[in-house]
Amino acid sequence: MSWIDLHMHSVFSNDGDFTPEELVEKCQKAGIRLMAIADHNSCKAVQAEMAEAKKRGLSCISAIELDCSYGDVDLHVLGYGIDASNSRFAELEENLADEERASSAPRLQMMKERGLVIDEKKAYDLAHYGYVTGEVIAEVALADPRNDGHPMLKEYRPGGSRSDNPYVNFYWDWCAKGKEIYIPIHFISLQEAIDLIRSSGGVPVLAHPGNNVKEKDELLDGILKCGIEGIEVYSTYHSPEQEKYYRKKANDYHLAITCGSDFHGKTKPSIKLGVMDCDGEEDRIVEGLRGLGIKF
Repeated sequence: MSWIDLHMHSVFSNDGDFTPEELVEKCQKAGIRLMAIADHNSCKAVQAEMAEAKKRGLSCISAIELDCSYGDVDLHVLGYGIDASNSRFAELEENLADEERASSAPRLQMMKERGLVIDEKKAYDLAHYGYVTGEVIAEVALADPRNDGHPMLKEYRPGGSRSDNPYVNFYWDWCAKGKEIYIPIHFISLQEAIDLIRSSGGVPVLAHPGNNVKEKDELLDGILKCGIEGIEVYSTYHSPEQEKYYRKKANDYHLAITCGSDFHGKTKPSIKLGVMDCDGEEDRIVEGLRGLGIKF
C-alpha cells in the first residue's frame, strides 16, 4: 500500500463510479495523503476535489488523463498541475464525446451480429453522457440470462481467465484498437497532448506504459523524446520486472516517477485505491513532482 495515489477516475470519466467528493472520502479512509483525480479527457472533477480535500486535510494535484496517439499506438498521458479552467480541455472533451456517442450504435450492432443479446435501454441507462462503451456492453450482457453459455462471455464469468476485471477486460479483448469490434475514435497526437498540458501550466507524464507500450525500447524512446517529463512507474498493471524497467528509463532520461492505481470502481473491481507497492519511493515521487513546479 502507498500513501500516494495519483491516478483515479470519478463519474466525469465515462467509466468511473464515484463523485469527486466520494473519492476524497475513500482516499482518506484508505490512508492516502496525496491524491489526484485524473479523469479521461476531463478536468470537471478538479474544483470539487480540491474543496473536499481541503476540508478533510488531504493534499491533491489537479490532473487529467488525455487519450492520444503516437503513430499507430494509442496512449494515455497524464497532465499534473494543470489549469483546469483552460477552455481547450472542455473543447477536447466535447469533441471526443460526440465521437463516442456516434460509435455506440455500430458497436451495439456488431455485438448483436455475434449473437449477444443486449438490452439497449439498460445499456443506455448505464452509459455516461450517452455513449455505450465496451465495458457497459459487458455489464449488460453478462447480467442477461439469455447470454448464458455464450462462448464470447465465458472467460469473463466467475472462474474465467479474465474474470478479475471482467468489464474492462472485455473492452480490451474485443473493442480496443486492433480488436474485432474496434470503432475508430480520432484522438489528438501525443505531441498535441503534451503541448496542451504544457500550455495549461501542467507536466505531461506517460501513464501505465506496460499496458500499451510494453518494453519496446525504440517505441518508448521515441515517446519520451517528444517531451514527456515523467513516467507512471508504479501501476497496478505493472509487474516488478516492468517497474524495474520503467524506473531505469526514468533515471536514464532524468524524468520524474509517479504512481497510480487507475481506480474506477465496478469497471475494475480488483483495483483498490493505493494498492501499488512503491518500494518506499514516495518521498522521491514527492520531490520529483515539486522539482517540476507542481504545487500541492
